[in-house]
Amino acid sequence: MATKDDILESISNMTVIELKELLDAFEEKFEVTAAAPVAVAAAGAPAAGGGDADGGGDEQTEFDVILAAAGGQKIQVVKTVKDILGVGLKDAKDLVDGAPKPILEKASKADAEDAKAKLEEVGAEVELK
Repeated sequence: MATKDDILESISNMTVIELKELLDAFEEKFEVTAAAPVAVAAAGAPAAGGGDADGGGDEQTEFDVILAAAGGQKIQVVKTVKDILGVGLKDAKDLVDGAPKPILEKASKADAEDAKAKLEEVGAEVELK
């Protein structure tokens, strides 16, 4: 059985996207949600209901924030991604370099719009899906 230190070491080597997937799997397996504001900022808002598969007229409650392009102020975009997600500079830079990439997945409308506004303010091209 892995020790707590082994688990923490493994987590510290994960990318932001891998951490998001781990959080989702953890929430699903143990039927819990991340309630701390830091966890929400790092991984997006917890799922608010299952959503309709048929898409029949219900307002969308979960949004993905996609960084389409960094634009001319790449350093500012990296800093903004770092602040939005609460990650290190290396992880933020890797996300920006890999654009188009999702920055937040399954985020609430308010969180998604806030992230989009912050990124567009520093010159990034952002899409909400």
